[in-house]
Amino acid sequence: MSHSGPIFLVEDDEDDQLLITQALREIGITNRVLFFQDGIQVIEYLGSSHEQPFLIICDINLPLMNGIEIRNYIENSPLLKERAVPFLFFTTSDHSKTVQEAFKTTVQGYFVKSSNYPKLKEDLSIILKYWQLCLLPGFMR
Repeated sequence: MSHSGPIFLVEDDEDDQLLITQALREIGITNRVLFFQDGIQVIEYLGSSHEQPFLIICDINLPLMNGIEIRNYIENSPLLKERAVPFLFFTTSDHSKTVQEAFKTTVQGYFVKSSNYPKLKEDLSIILKYWQLCLLPGFMR
C-alpha cells in the first residue's frame, strides 16, 4: 500500500463525487482521486494498471456490477488480492442485510454517507487518518 497512491472512488453519482472530492481537499488529502462510474471500469483499470491505490472507496449501488460484486471479484483474483488495497464501502444503504453481505466479502469498513456535509467531511477525515497510519503487507515506511 502506498500512502501517496491515488484514491479510487467508485461512485456513479456525480454530486457525491464532487462532495467527497471537495471534503478530501478540505481535510488536506493531496492524493489524486480517480473516479469510476461502475464496477466494470474499476476492475478493468485494476487489472491493466500497476499503479498501487492508497484506498478504494466504493458505493454499494452501482450500475453493471455492484460494490459487493466488485469486492468479491477482487477477493477471488489472486493477483488483485495480493495487492492488499484497503477496500471500504461508503454508501447511503444502511440495511442490516446489506451490511452483513458486505462483511462476508472481508471488506475493511462499511460507512454510511451522511447527507450533512460537515458530518461527511468529519467521517472522511477519521477514515483517512486511520488508513494513513495503517501498515499493510508490502509497504515499508
